[in-house]
Amino acid sequence: MLSPEEFREEYDDDELAVELPDSPISSLRSIQYLYGKLYTLGTLGGGDYAPYLTPDAAGDLIDTDDSLIVIRVDVSSDEPSLADDDRGPVWVTRYSDDLVQHVAHCKYPAARGIDHSVTHQAGRNSDPEKLARYAKERLTKWADDDEVKGVADEHDDGWIIDALATLGDDDDILESIENGVTDALGGDSTTALLTVQIKTEPGGEYRWPGEIDGFMEAMRRRKLSKLVTKNKADDSSGEATDLVTGDGTRTVGTAEDPQNYFLGKQLEKFPGLDIEEAWRSHPISEDAAITVMNAETFVDECAYSTFGARVYYLPYFQGVPTPDSARELYGMLYFAAEDEDMTTVERAYQELRGREIEYELRFYVSAVMPHQMSRYDVFGETMNGRLLYPKTLAVEHNRIVDQTAAFQSKIDRTAPMPTHDDWGLLTGDDRRLHAVSTGWYFGEAFAERDDDEAAADDPRIEALVAVLSGDSISVETLLGEYVDRIDTDEDNENVDSFPSFRVASQFAQLCALATDELDLLSTDDPGRESITREPNYEEYSMESVEEIMATDGGLADAEKLETFIEDTPALAHDPDASLNDQRRGAFLLGALVGDIGSYQDYHEDRSTTLVDQYPVKSITRARIKKVTQETIAKTLTYTRQEQKEGGGPPGTKAEHIVERLRETILRPDPDEWEIETDDLRFYYALGVTYGMNDHPDWNQTETDTEEEN
Repeated sequence: MLSPEEFREEYDDDELAVELPDSPISSLRSIQYLYGKLYTLGTLGGGDYAPYLTPDAAGDLIDTDDSLIVIRVDVSSDEPSLADDDRGPVWVTRYSDDLVQHVAHCKYPAARGIDHSVTHQAGRNSDPEKLARYAKERLTKWADDDEVKGVADEHDDGWIIDALATLGDDDDILESIENGVTDALGGDSTTALLTVQIKTEPGGEYRWPGEIDGFMEAMRRRKLSKLVTKNKADDSSGEATDLVTGDGTRTVGTAEDPQNYFLGKQLEKFPGLDIEEAWRSHPISEDAAITVMNAETFVDECAYSTFGARVYYLPYFQGVPTPDSARELYGMLYFAAEDEDMTTVERAYQELRGREIEYELRFYVSAVMPHQMSRYDVFGETMNGRLLYPKTLAVEHNRIVDQTAAFQSKIDRTAPMPTHDDWGLLTGDDRRLHAVSTGWYFGEAFAERDDDEAAADDPRIEALVAVLSGDSISVETLLGEYVDRIDTDEDNENVDSFPSFRVASQFAQLCALATDELDLLSTDDPGRESITREPNYEEYSMESVEEIMATDGGLADAEKLETFIEDTPALAHDPDASLNDQRRGAFLLGALVGDIGSYQDYHEDRSTTLVDQYPVKSITRARIKKVTQETIAKTLTYTRQEQKEGGGPPGTKAEHIVERLRETILRPDPDEWEIETDDLRFYYALGVTYGMNDHPDWNQTETDTEEEN
């Protein structure tokens, strides 16, 4: 395949303009058509037959030993015969780059049958006997095919095809071919292409299939015949307007598709399908269908498998393709095929960052879920994917965990939420865009599932496609997924503590999705509208975070808690946010459970703490008041115990939380609350995480002490 530099040198503006569609990109088919054009130009160049060839099908055979077996035939005299020159009737050689166009291979992707071209690709490590059979079939089977014979009857080169068929009827000729192949291979198995060379003029050179127009037309006719007979159709074709080019022409209805779209068994695309009339439902011309099929290499490189589905993220530039935009797109597709470690999204960001053309870039986004019997579900489809969404989400997530007061502290106490260098969603990551675009970003926060049993309504896939395309994700979905994952982590026998890093990761994700620039969260419940708003946490520059200095005495516990609550829209005092008070109550209870649970763990050395006693799944509206009373009672017990021993400070332990709990849970009646269970439990879990992380920053304290000394 031509490199982008070679592609630019090979085709000037006029040459490229002739090959490009003259209408705006407006559908998946038009994207595939453009991809197919670019692929063909980058591999076999222009011409009538180039789109029909499949140079990549045998690409792994190039420059390998015994990878090309050539049957050499002389039809330059009245009686056709096998070659009798020094090279002989059977020539075993190496398939090479300079032979790709000459051999003119066109693969037929079927378990049985011969390739469309006279050139045929054998199976891997075929034995000499099998290869000999394939060699003979170049004369017996391919030359005798109905479509090939039809071309022989009409084409000026038809006599050459007839001569091959005549040799195929001669048992002595076939025996000579068989012996020639087995002798040349010496009993060794190999993977090879099998083809022919034909001498058509006395004293002339032996010609390859790609140099004989009749062979190329026969190949084309064989391939086109499959576009109208798939899925047992007799002839799914008719005169209609080609949906790609807009031309009135013969259209076909059962063409192959790089993404398994518009297939006979795909009922959601073809409801009530009559296979013979498929060309009416989805008319595409023969040449356009072939060009679309050639898009497969580029389409596959712009896709990745995740959560049991295949996600496609196909870049294109808005409007009518121009030579300049085609070169830009070719470069992106070329590098997508060359670099498997980088998604299309990352490559586009790297190539177009800061350039004006970035604003013209769009992506077709969809997810395809395969099922048995070659059935596929297609969902999440949009033409309006933009680099803006995943790129901005990656940047915003890194900013939140690296530079905001929710996760970073400039005082002598820890930040409200914990961070960890080895926890992917709790530290700035240069490859965050990769995590977002591959779906790992949601897999780490959402409920775990068996990918082998994935379904089209998998929330992880829905969230991924939504972010790629700029659609919104419902708060209800997020909270439900978050709580299910927390429950799983709490039940994990291999985890000894509350999953605070998981909760903090989910919260960072929630904050990033809610940023105003993205606006990716939605809800139909007015009580949850505040969750969709961007938080107001103080933002530090990277330099200020790296140079953390303790203030005089730092912020009091109460002020730190109040600041976090008021800067978090879902918890803040807001008369227009009906459920904030209830959500805040759940958070405060969790904060007290986390605080006292940590005290029990570190100071009392208890194996079972309040955090274990009141897991997230145990919190309901019916129980929350009782849990609050028991937790406050336990807090008072430890307060009296410390004071009795003379080591405790005056006042109630964790008084800044206890007083707020009395206002939010003990005095009101939670039985009358309207908050949904997932909402209640997530913010309780967030509170537990806050409480467990609310202690002096020992690293900072040690640093301050060293500086004083």
